[in-house]
Amino acid sequence: MKMKNLLKKFSATATAAALLLGVSACGGNAVMSEGTVDLMRDVKADTITNDVAPSDDFVRQAGAFSLELFKRSFAAQQAKDDSEDKSLMVSPLSVMLVLSMTANGAGGETLAQMEKALGGLDAGVGKAGLNLDELNGYMSAYSASLPSHEKAKLSIANSIWLHNGKANAKEDFLKTNAAYYNAGVYSANFDQDTVRDINNWVSQNTDGTIENMLDEISENAVMYLINAIAFDAEWKCVYTKDNVRKGEFNGTLSRQSVDMMHSSEEFYIDDGRATGFIKPYASGYSFAAILPNEDVSIGDYVDSMNWSEFAQVIDGADNYQVQTVLPKFKAEYSAEINDTLKAMGIENAFDPQKADFSKMSENGLYISRVLHKTFINVDEQGTRAGAASSVELKETGLVIETKNVVLDRPFVYAIIENETKLPIFIGTVMNVNS
Repeated sequence: MKMKNLLKKFSATATAAALLLGVSACGGNAVMSEGTVDLMRDVKADTITNDVAPSDDFVRQAGAFSLELFKRSFAAQQAKDDSEDKSLMVSPLSVMLVLSMTANGAGGETLAQMEKALGGLDAGVGKAGLNLDELNGYMSAYSASLPSHEKAKLSIANSIWLHNGKANAKEDFLKTNAAYYNAGVYSANFDQDTVRDINNWVSQNTDGTIENMLDEISENAVMYLINAIAFDAEWKCVYTKDNVRKGEFNGTLSRQSVDMMHSSEEFYIDDGRATGFIKPYASGYSFAAILPNEDVSIGDYVDSMNWSEFAQVIDGADNYQVQTVLPKFKAEYSAEINDTLKAMGIENAFDPQKADFSKMSENGLYISRVLHKTFINVDEQGTRAGAASSVELKETGLVIETKNVVLDRPFVYAIIENETKLPIFIGTVMNVNS
């Protein structure tokens, strides 16, 4: 017996209203400071009906993006001397959602690069890839299709934060993100109160797992697009007290004495270079563990991963009785992923001279940083996790050619009236002392 249909199929139609009932919420209940205004408080977003169900191509594209994001994030962390031994977890869904929202404000080559990275325009799937309209529809339908039940809860929230009087966000951009992503829209002063408001919003919508998304508002920042995800699921078969025993975990730094959870599972993974198992949650989700063989380093294994093989291994897990040992663990991850996304092909969006976000604002904008934070806790009862991603946009400013004027010889001067430009006084300086 194979582990088939693990990847959930999508319903043919999803609406913004359906998101409210299922996995998504704009987070409008967060307590805001006096300087922050909820622009969607009395506004009902347009209802969007998707005419086409998310396709196999979308699954492949999203999968390819997910593995590429994971691999490059891992490589980036390994390259840091003080982080190579730290655990890592990214939420590709969170990053895809916040970038898809951002792409709705992009145009020209900036949009083409974002479509290519998110929609796999050259992912080798036999077609041109997904354009932004398809991506919006598929991401909306996919989000709405994700299960959320009492013992396996998933919630998704999106928001856009505008610098009061400076962002000048275009109405179509805001309406599109409200319709497809149920994005809340807030106008704020972009001061320390705004930092507190954003952090409170993220904390509320990640079930308290991500508490400090921002330390400060960057100078010249005019807009933030933020996604937040919370996951809280109980195991289908929880571990009892007798299932938990002390054991050793051989980490990259040292051997550690930890609580090990023992269980018997039904689905076994073996791809020739690694073995593992799949442990289901109470409803709708499963935990897949993959252990590289002793002669395969974790770095080499991660570097070799791709979506096609990963999906095949998970979908083809064999039905065995698998005796498993899983350590209780808790981990946090935080990174600025600008370089990772640039390496994945999104380059112009980060370049003040090349970025085209003309569909977002009449002001020249570029992405100054993309932050990604995650949290996970795995114990006897199940798994609690959260993720948040934010895109910060700044104004590009005008590029002014530098000229030099040195008044070190005779010159003319005038004192003019500003309205007419008529000179009130006009003269020359031939010698400074005469």
